[in-house]
Amino acid sequence: MVGADAQSKTGKKKKTDTFEDAMKRLEEIVEKLEKGDLPLEEAMSAFSEGVGLVRLCHEKLEEAEKKVQLLVQGEDGRWVAAPFEKPNQGDENG
Repeated sequence: MVGADAQSKTGKKKKTDTFEDAMKRLEEIVEKLEKGDLPLEEAMSAFSEGVGLVRLCHEKLEEAEKKVQLLVQGEDGRWVAAPFEKPNQGDENG
């Protein structure tokens, strides 16, 4: 059967190729699991799919973060692109 859930050559569903699609599907899974009326096998399958989607979303966010550039003003007054740097979590309080 071919459709929106058809699998690609890599075995991943085409429906969740984008971050937005993966998030939407993850929200659907969370709603189903929160209702608590799924049989155990279906709940475990949905949970497993959800974990995979979380990983996919995390990877996509990491990719996006690598592409982000901040505009900063140099000493000469010109605006230049600088690579995005994560703030150190330990530096906030110290």
